[in-house]
Amino acid sequence: MTLKRIITYFTCMVICSSELSAQTKPQLNYFDLNDVRLLQGPFKHAQDLDLKYLLEIDADRLLAPFLREAGLPQKKESYTNWENTGLDGHIGGHYISALAHMYAATDDLQIKKRLDYMLSNLKSCQDANGNGYIGGVPGGKTIWKEIAQGNIQASGFSLNGKWVPLYNIHKTYAGLRDAYLLTGNEEAKKMLIKMTDWAIILVQQLSEQQIQEMLRSEHGGLNETFADVAAITQDPAYLALARQFSHHEVLDPLIKHQDKLTGQHANTQIPKVLGFKRIADIAQDETWESAVRYFWESVVTQRSISFGGNSVSEHFNPTNDFSKMIHSIEGPELAILIICYV
Repeated sequence: MTLKRIITYFTCMVICSSELSAQTKPQLNYFDLNDVRLLQGPFKHAQDLDLKYLLEIDADRLLAPFLREAGLPQKKESYTNWENTGLDGHIGGHYISALAHMYAATDDLQIKKRLDYMLSNLKSCQDANGNGYIGGVPGGKTIWKEIAQGNIQASGFSLNGKWVPLYNIHKTYAGLRDAYLLTGNEEAKKMLIKMTDWAIILVQQLSEQQIQEMLRSEHGGLNETFADVAAITQDPAYLALARQFSHHEVLDPLIKHQDKLTGQHANTQIPKVLGFKRIADIAQDETWESAVRYFWESVVTQRSISFGGNSVSEHFNPTNDFSKMIHSIEGPELAILIICYV
């Protein structure tokens, strides 16, 4: 299968299983990022600056949390701030995504070398962990064991005393996915599948109620990424995992076309809804599709101002009172919402 076909599978409705309806002809056709090259101008200038910036980042410092948690020698100390105060490793996942996009857009060999270096080191971590896991979450082995045993203590930005570990590892999942889909890196695909198998084992002994309790903690777009793995592998087990990681406290009101968003953390909810959309597309689930459409229409028509801002301090404000968007020093903000309807 060519990379172009893989990306078409990634973006359209293509998985087969007993749960899914027959494949339908996609309404949109996507072209590869590597089919487009920028000519000289402000966009090319911005791209060149971005490429330079990516190469100036120290990969060994980003890898440090992963190596530490895998029991391997660190080549350098971690970056500071969020990278050594609890959210250790999340930027490494973002970095892989950035490298993958840049290489697809430029064919720059230095970027490819850096991407390969990141992936080879993360593979060493995965091999050392021995169970498919890759992560820089401090004390991750302990909390994942607790969660697998049903000892779950969750709140909006905490899980078993750690700072959003599910959100953290979602960045690694997304990075591996992007490395495969955008550059055709087969090793990244294998690593992604192994890490997703680890997630299946993580929750296999948990009840639905326990999983939903776990999902109270911010978890990024894990449901979307697991659905992507289902599309990549054509294995419905990963789609089932994506459904398990879908937060019903958010989904169920949307299914009923009820807007319960006021006061909720926008940055947390939007990735969940993008996952609902991905699952709906793959499974041809009209109920979930309708829920997502309702969310989109509510946010765009009832909660957004002229330039697109839809939240203040990352939270949805009341639909009948937009005063905080004028007076707050932390808003209005645009929590990115890109759901394509044609």
